[in-house]
Amino acid sequence: MRKYFAELVGTALLVFFICGAMVVRDLPNVYEGIGFIGVALAGGLVMSAMYYSLVNLSGAHLNPAVTLAMLIDNRLEAKDLLPYFLAQFVGGFIGVGILYLIIGDHDSVGLVAGGFGCNGYGEASFAGLEATWAFVVEIMLSFCFVLTFLKISLDSRLQGASGIAIGLALAGVMIVGMPLTGASVNPARSLAPACFKGGMALTQVWVFVLAPLIGGALAALCHLVMGDSVSEDDDL
Repeated sequence: MRKYFAELVGTALLVFFICGAMVVRDLPNVYEGIGFIGVALAGGLVMSAMYYSLVNLSGAHLNPAVTLAMLIDNRLEAKDLLPYFLAQFVGGFIGVGILYLIIGDHDSVGLVAGGFGCNGYGEASFAGLEATWAFVVEIMLSFCFVLTFLKISLDSRLQGASGIAIGLALAGVMIVGMPLTGASVNPARSLAPACFKGGMALTQVWVFVLAPLIGGALAALCHLVMGDSVSEDDDL
């Protein structure tokens, strides 16, 4: 149970700080200079911290897209898939729930029209991206992040630098993705704020649950073609 609990705690913290940074970014007269880059750095730094803290317990996936990719890449046992998913989604709800208790529901906050750190397309996107292109964007962002995670976590040459590289990868895709969709890359990070916010955010959340999973699966298939996959004996 330790690895499932680690995934729950790590995902809760990651979601709290990413959504919290997005909320703070748009609060009136508060940290007006944080911008997209500030939010991306918050996400990347917390991802790095959680990776170093939890990698020896659970692999520090903190993301159903990463967990699905690990299964496809033969680095996670099938029996662990649903418990990992459950821990991550519950962690996401805990993180957003704590944020909700702290700031309440403010319609004006969040990087997209849905507010509260939600993802969105159409009216809920700064770029006005339609659903099809939002779907494509999220697949590409997730593919990049998950492929990086898969390659970096196997590379013994990086040793202690792997967490930094993974955090930078998340920050990089967030910088590009936030003006377009709010940069999900993680179904657990998207579902919880959408459920708390409701309305448009909840009707659009399917894109930000399904597309990252597809991107993660494609990244795993690409990684298998590239080589360097490991056996089931080396799960996590």
